[in-house]
Amino acid sequence: VSVVNPLSVKRFIQMKLSKIKTDKSDAKAICEYAQATEVPLYTARNAVQAECLQLLSLQDLYLKQRTAVKNKIHGEKALGTPSKTVSRSLVRMLKQIEKELAQVESRLESLVRKTQEEQLEQLTSIPGLGKKTAMLLIVLTDGFTSFENARQLCCFTGITPTIRQSGTSVRGRSRISKVGNRKLRNLLFMCSFTACKTNKACREIYERIVEKGKSKKLALIAVCNKLLKQAFAIAKSGTYYQENYLSKLA
Repeated sequence: VSVVNPLSVKRFIQMKLSKIKTDKSDAKAICEYAQATEVPLYTARNAVQAECLQLLSLQDLYLKQRTAVKNKIHGEKALGTPSKTVSRSLVRMLKQIEKELAQVESRLESLVRKTQEEQLEQLTSIPGLGKKTAMLLIVLTDGFTSFENARQLCCFTGITPTIRQSGTSVRGRSRISKVGNRKLRNLLFMCSFTACKTNKACREIYERIVEKGKSKKLALIAVCNKLLKQAFAIAKSGTYYQENYLSKLA
């Protein structure tokens, strides 16, 4: 059994320029894709990894619900004469969501520490990399065993540049691919602000890019890239962060 990126299969089917789309034609196209491509065999997740991923999904659900309830409370107040019954109900709902969210986060941290406590401590020793981001990295990469190099991890996150150019006349602006894990990308972007101030290597990259006249956002994305490379190198080497340490893995 193999599990592949659905987008890869979709693009393969689109290349055939077929005008027919049925269950039968899709099944045939998927079979042809498997024959034409070396698809990796699926490795089943262990019980802890599976529960961690379920907890992340539940956490996302509660975060969306919390945002929706907060917006509703703000909307009721904007009316000028909010109903006390409605307001109290919304406040109770918000408190319950906060309680459930705290329990989910506590259980997630407990599971991560149970299996990868030392790796979590090593990752959080990186200036600018918070505990939530470190835990998410550990869970999504299964303790950094899912990737062979840092570039693969950067591609998975969706912060690698995409270059669009043709000949000498068409030169599109380089952008990040964004084909990756949005949650991890957003957390890393938030970490980049702190890393620019506390992480020597990240600060040097940020200042160098800004001095060249590039946008600050582009510099922050480069910082995200550097943070991921530092995290990968530390996880693979099993060491704590050292400011002047140079690793071939990074």
